[in-house]
Amino acid sequence: MIRHLICLAGLMALLASPVLRAELTIEINRGADNPTRVAISPILLRSGALPEDVSSIVSDDLQRSGLFEPVDRANMLSYPRTVNEVYYRDWRVLGVEYLVVGDAVRQPDGRIDVNFTLLEVHSERKVFTKQVQGYQNNIRDIAHFVSDRVYEAVTGIRGAFSTRIAYVTAMTDSSQSMVFRLMVADADGARERMLLESREPIMSPGWSPDGKELVYVSFETGRPAIFRQRLSDASREQLTNFQGLNGAPSWSPDGRQLALVLSKDGNPEIYLFDLASKQFTRVTRNFAIDTEPNWTPDGKSIIFTSDRGGRPQVYRQNLASGNVERLTFRGDYNARPRLAPDGRTMVMVHADNGNFHIATQDLITGDLRVLTETFLDESPTVAPNGAMCLYATKRGKSGLLAAVSLDAGVKYFLPARNGDVREPAWSPFL
Repeated sequence: MIRHLICLAGLMALLASPVLRAELTIEINRGADNPTRVAISPILLRSGALPEDVSSIVSDDLQRSGLFEPVDRANMLSYPRTVNEVYYRDWRVLGVEYLVVGDAVRQPDGRIDVNFTLLEVHSERKVFTKQVQGYQNNIRDIAHFVSDRVYEAVTGIRGAFSTRIAYVTAMTDSSQSMVFRLMVADADGARERMLLESREPIMSPGWSPDGKELVYVSFETGRPAIFRQRLSDASREQLTNFQGLNGAPSWSPDGRQLALVLSKDGNPEIYLFDLASKQFTRVTRNFAIDTEPNWTPDGKSIIFTSDRGGRPQVYRQNLASGNVERLTFRGDYNARPRLAPDGRTMVMVHADNGNFHIATQDLITGDLRVLTETFLDESPTVAPNGAMCLYATKRGKSGLLAAVSLDAGVKYFLPARNGDVREPAWSPFL
């Protein structure tokens, strides 16, 4: 039986952990060998105060990427707000390679305009000057926007700090009964918001391509059923109610279909569900267990887990021709495949000799790299810029989220302050 088919390992971990709250924190435990030294001078309102410290949020974002080493504000020799106030010699003394300066202006209508400039210190060159606008409740969005632009300018990779994550927590209430919650938060764990609370398990959240909806599996009806829920108003719709398994929903790149797993015709098979017509189309036809579908970026194929070869391995099926090919051959277990945006890098749960870790495989060369060294790693999900992978793991008896770069050079943890967190899903660009 494929471990992730009914998610018994993750479910048992959820049921076993009594928690009170599940606010996520950040623990960085490994960064790049030669991070870029950057300084974010305080970005302040010209009059009054901002509700949150924009520069600190930007510094935390860049540090979390593992590719940057922000200068502590206490060590700065000055706090310039404009290019004309910058003395490059001071920043060269501190070994700073890039400097961000800026300020904020509150408009009569309450809008806040933030102007910021990225400077390359060694060449004394202005990389860019940009402006972002928002309101009092958008300060974190503004800060993440600044982080994204700085990250992209320096690395050449689009920043993903403005994205969000979904995940499932398990709580014990005052009567010691388990309470499951579907949560959404910023990519750094801030602004946590509950979408659904239930005394029955919730699992397998997945984002729509536009980032406005989630699909997930809930046991609230007494058996697994797939639901679709809108984030803006929490309205939701039950999509399946078949006997047996209804699981592992995955949104198509165009947002028109779901790939999902149903056992209504016997053993678990992969189906497509048209969201407009409500029609189901069966994709796989095999005596084995086929599960955990994920779309290729072009929408032409599905990758999935199957034990048709005797052990769980990853396969790809072309939707037009029906042709199936096996993708994984190393290790005695490969499952829960997810493709990076390049369509070439596959992230999965890989096991050899009973040790479950997160690994990548190049679908062109076949090269496999194990990324993690933690315990019982599962449920990988890839950032929309393809730089990081978020996954669920164990530390002691608690489940927590962890992130690792796809080159394995950067790692950090997002544990809950008091509890168990599972089933992460990284949003698309928003």
